[in-house]
Amino acid sequence: MIELPNVDGAQLPLPTPALLAEAPGFDHPPRILLLYGSLRERSFSRFLTEEAARILEHFGAEVKIFDPMDLPMAGSVTEDHPKVVELRALSLWSEGQVWCSPERHGAITAVMKNQIDWIPLEQGALRPSQGRTLAVMQVCGGSQSFNVVNTLRLLGRWMRMFTIPNQSSVPMAYKEFDEQGRMRPSGYYDRVVDVMEELFKMTLLMRGRSDYLTDRYSERKATHAKAIDAAIARI
Repeated sequence: MIELPNVDGAQLPLPTPALLAEAPGFDHPPRILLLYGSLRERSFSRFLTEEAARILEHFGAEVKIFDPMDLPMAGSVTEDHPKVVELRALSLWSEGQVWCSPERHGAITAVMKNQIDWIPLEQGALRPSQGRTLAVMQVCGGSQSFNVVNTLRLLGRWMRMFTIPNQSSVPMAYKEFDEQGRMRPSGYYDRVVDVMEELFKMTLLMRGRSDYLTDRYSERKATHAKAIDAAIARI
């Protein structure tokens, strides 16, 4: 036995393959929420998001795209605003998410960040983002960049999401979509297919197991200590 004198052994059971068995009740299609970061009528981030949604539907996912129009700035209204309630309900409903933003001034847009800011780390006893899978994408007006996907990865990590390794960055997006907003065939399109395929597979692997995978030693230890304190207080 390895000696770990600083570890509470009672709160650190050994992980086993049996504990990774899928929980019952997951016979529905994987539920994927897609967010995009532009309000323009001809929005390339929306076009890319819609293309991703079609691919996910082909794989068998149930998809929902949130429309950020009329979502107030975070903190400017109360949490019972209809658009805020809608967004948070969709995040709770989802098992995986796709975030897609244009690059503006080398970063994500305010529209994209505002949606993420409205999704809390905790909502009562629920965590609307923890344990969900996440795929990140961006569209560029000029040459290819990875500023947006890097920022989205940082935010996904902060929101305790499992961000898949693959990602999509589409340069000169105005060349990649036709007048109907459909993405033209190219290597960039193939990459989007790759990303959605990976997201779908990882979501299948994660769902029904995310509660176990996100169960942390430090949190179990703190909960146990609070329970002891509460029991002593009742004496």
